[in-house]
Amino acid sequence: MKQNAYLSIISGACLWGLIALFFKYLSACGFSPLQVVTLRVLFAALLMTAIIAKIDPALFKIRWRDSWLFIGTGLLSLVFFNYCYFRAIEGSSISIAVLLLYTAPVFVMLLSILLFGEKFTQPKFFALLATFCGCAFITGIFESELTLTTEAFGFGVASGIGYALYSIFGKLALRRYSTLTITAYTFYFAVLGALPLAEPKQMLALLANWQAIGAALAIAVICTIAPYLLYTRGLQEVDAGQASILATLEPLVAAAVGIFIFGEELTTAKILGMALILSSIFILNRPQSGTDKKKQLQT
Repeated sequence: MKQNAYLSIISGACLWGLIALFFKYLSACGFSPLQVVTLRVLFAALLMTAIIAKIDPALFKIRWRDSWLFIGTGLLSLVFFNYCYFRAIEGSSISIAVLLLYTAPVFVMLLSILLFGEKFTQPKFFALLATFCGCAFITGIFESELTLTTEAFGFGVASGIGYALYSIFGKLALRRYSTLTITAYTFYFAVLGALPLAEPKQMLALLANWQAIGAALAIAVICTIAPYLLYTRGLQEVDAGQASILATLEPLVAAAVGIFIFGEELTTAKILGMALILSSIFILNRPQSGTDKKKQLQT
């Protein structure tokens, strides 16, 4: 039933939105942003390995000359965007950081124009404009004081770019591999890149705390593996455009965590910025009209 598929996608998006909750706790335990990223991908890689081993071990097979694809999804995207995202949270707030992260669809659009020859349409222009204005409002440019530093804003936008790179490299990888294979090797390459830089001895010492182990497992299971499985299940019955619109519940959940759990201020500017950025995602994912489809067929 489609209702169950919608519920799966909404549940996955809500779980993604909880990631900052576990990041805050792991930070309080003494882990650095890079160590939190490393814990997330390490535990997720171990769990994904167990899942694939049970489902179909043949999914582990890749051609090693295709490793650059997973360097892109794992290192240039997952590790980079998570690190920048967590740094943005440290320097600003959860709601601002997650909304800046959701500039990613705009970067996907721009990179797709350059790399895949996709057209720059009127809806894409309005999406860019809405995102720019949304970022301006949530950073407090139109207020007497900025609500975050230039450094935090830079990390937030960088997280959006890194997030976008997953769609680009993932699109290329999907020509040859299944989503399970791509996800698993994304985690494997992310671990290889992040672990040596994350001071593993110190990280291991901090993991001597059972509460820290529990939080690390939670961020891997609740905010990585579970939402991925739920979202993928939903995609079996719902088209990608509808699914991506439903997934925009993630920043709303993240903002709610910041406001209701951590007591972050909800200003009119933040509300307007949130609405503008979310509207850009809806514009990019709007169903094509018959006229639009006809124009594409003629080009």
